[in-house]
Amino acid sequence: MAGGWTRDGAVSEQIEASIDDELKRMQAARRPVGESLTHCAECDEPIPERRRAAIPGVKLCIDCQSERDGVRAQRGGINRRGSKDSQLK
Repeated sequence: MAGGWTRDGAVSEQIEASIDDELKRMQAARRPVGESLTHCAECDEPIPERRRAAIPGVKLCIDCQSERDGVRAQRGGINRRGSKDSQLK
């Protein structure tokens, strides 16, 4: 189904492009920035040279990074079902 002067599938292509752009932006935001540290910012253990070369800007040792990656931050959820009253407005 096209809307207006757009061709078939243009709307879904735009949605997919927007999702791809947002995913790229989020992945870029997670990359470390700046100089790599020689010692971990959390436990002060030395960060191996190979890790610093592989990931420029790394701040954590492998153990601390693994712990951090394993813990998920809780976010406020969205009530997608909504209440009956909210659907009537």
